Amino acid sequence: MAVKIGMVSLGCSKNQVDAELLLALIVEGGYEISADASECDVVIINTCGFIEDAKRESIETILEFCQMKEEGQVKAVVVTGCLAERYREEVSVEIPEADVVLGIGKNKEILQAIRDALDGKKTVAFGDKYALPLEGPRILANAPYFAYLKVADGCDNRCSYCAIPLIRGGFRSRPVEKVVEEAKRLADAGVTELNVVAQDTTRYGEDLYGRPALPELLEQLCRVDGIRWVRILYCYPDRITDQLLEVMAREEKIVKYMDIPIQHVSGRLLKLMNRRGDAGSLTALMRKIRKRVPGVVLRTTLITGFPTESEADFFELCTFIREVKFERLGCFPYSAEEDTPAAEMDGQIDEEKKHRRAEVVMEEQYRVIEAFNASQIGRRLTVLVEGRARDGLWYGRSYMDAPDIDTKVFFTGPADCPSGSYVAVEITGTEEYDLLGRMLEVEA
Repeated sequence: MAVKIGMVSLGCSKNQVDAELLLALIVEGGYEISADASECDVVIINTCGFIEDAKRESIETILEFCQMKEEGQVKAVVVTGCLAERYREEVSVEIPEADVVLGIGKNKEILQAIRDALDGKKTVAFGDKYALPLEGPRILANAPYFAYLKVADGCDNRCSYCAIPLIRGGFRSRPVEKVVEEAKRLADAGVTELNVVAQDTTRYGEDLYGRPALPELLEQLCRVDGIRWVRILYCYPDRITDQLLEVMAREEKIVKYMDIPIQHVSGRLLKLMNRRGDAGSLTALMRKIRKRVPGVVLRTTLITGFPTESEADFFELCTFIREVKFERLGCFPYSAEEDTPAAEMDGQIDEEKKHRRAEVVMEEQYRVIEAFNASQIGRRLTVLVEGRARDGLWYGRSYMDAPDIDTKVFFTGPADCPSGSYVAVEITGTEEYDLLGRMLEVEA
């Protein structure tokens, strides 16, 4: 009887790609994988270690499966990913029930670690971060019609609040030809939507070619047969070039959607974050993007409660949200991460105030999204079907919605509306953040 392996992958889309590379190695090694980790012989927890909430979720998940091992439901627990890399020996010392703790530089050794765990041997191994595999076959952990395409790993931006460079190392791009080859393999497997990701997607290529190469890469991705949508996530505002906007506007396959995490708009706080800009420059950038790429939907993420954030800084942020009107926005209370410069700064804000300010930001954003959604009534949108909500009611995503993080379009339609198909939907109403509509036809 084949040994069953289950994977629980936590955190961001970049971490998910690592998990999918691991799953392919596991299948190549002769193991069977199962979507239900609780029914497996071996469970791999691909952890996140980015902020406190993510670390807590990772630890709770590890402990949950260790308890299942104690009860005889699973045979071995394997811990990989960012938490394992960041805290290394601490994980194995604090959670001795884990059979394997692998740093990201040892992902290639997952098969031997599993074999040893099943033989009762414990493995705690770490290597060079830059040995993390970025290439190879993948087994998608999500629906088969979309995929994340990781074009680089690591980061050189050194934002003062962020531990990513400590965990992942410096920024390193994959060669254009390797990325395009992977896109072709994904398309051949049935993927029609590519979501281009990196810690800073707009830096892509600088380390390999001495210049930003994202526009060139996007043009080549748009030539891949079978791909219908190409979406760009994690754009750094300072690196959004005229060339990138020109390619976005020109290429039909690139959805008119741009994810630009700006974190804040106070020039003083951005400087403390080791970022550039202020409310004026960021407002000008958003206007420029909207002018160059008509119909574009802009997404951002913000941080409240960064050290020394004053009431005036927070008021400036709320004013900016009302004026710029991002169509998609997320907000997170600042998390003081050890070994980052921001954690050592004076003027730390108390937790209650950080969370309350985040709530206020989302209240401001809800008013923005209410007005935006109302403006969509009567519009015809192409929707990528994701599933059935109930008989006669389906849901999916338009070009305005990235997978996992954004809103949905719910629509009435026929008895059979296959997931992964593209349909035309007339928007007839709204429900909180989501749009409602009726299907008009299947699009070719």
